[in-house]
Amino acid sequence: MDLVAEDLISRARTGDGEAFRELTEPHRRELQAHCYRMLGSLQDAEDAVQDTLLAAWQGLSGFEERASLRTWLYKIATNRCLNTLRTASRRPAREWNIPGIEPPEPTRLGEVAWLEPYPDELLAGATSLPSGPEARYEQAESISLAFVTALQLLPPRQLAVLILRDVLGFHASEVAGMLDSTVESVTSALKRARATLERRRPAHEPPPRSRFTG
Repeated sequence: MDLVAEDLISRARTGDGEAFRELTEPHRRELQAHCYRMLGSLQDAEDAVQDTLLAAWQGLSGFEERASLRTWLYKIATNRCLNTLRTASRRPAREWNIPGIEPPEPTRLGEVAWLEPYPDELLAGATSLPSGPEARYEQAESISLAFVTALQLLPPRQLAVLILRDVLGFHASEVAGMLDSTVESVTSALKRARATLERRRPAHEPPPRSRFTG
């Protein structure tokens, strides 16, 4: 961690809100995209990001800096989204209501109600960041409505693992730390999630380009 970040963390821990904003603002847009992938709703995603930042502000004294601030924020955001997915009170997906735009034709993914597409004006900040070396999906592909719809068919834990590993490119050990799990459990969940998406993939659609063999 560089000296500027260390100074901002020190100031934020004393209650300096502006220092905390400087620390977290560069990560806000990518966290919003991450929560959108998990929840399929921009409003739910924004709520999750707000909860994440509040939890980070309140828990900054417990940030031990063994992982990067970005990884720590992703851990909080992922677990906030998992909590949302597991609650019965989750807001149902809305009907398609975009004026002037026809909804896509139903596909084999029709089990999921129409989800909200990610707004074009937010795409630049959400997809311009480089993913980790183990990512299998291009960032633009990973925010598409078809892909996010497919993700919603996965159980919450498999959903989180696939996004963290194949979309964001975190190492298995990092994901295990985020989910308070083991590398073996993460690897098993990832295999099951990949198999589910592969079964749902239309016959004419090629698989994602893999940058690794694991």
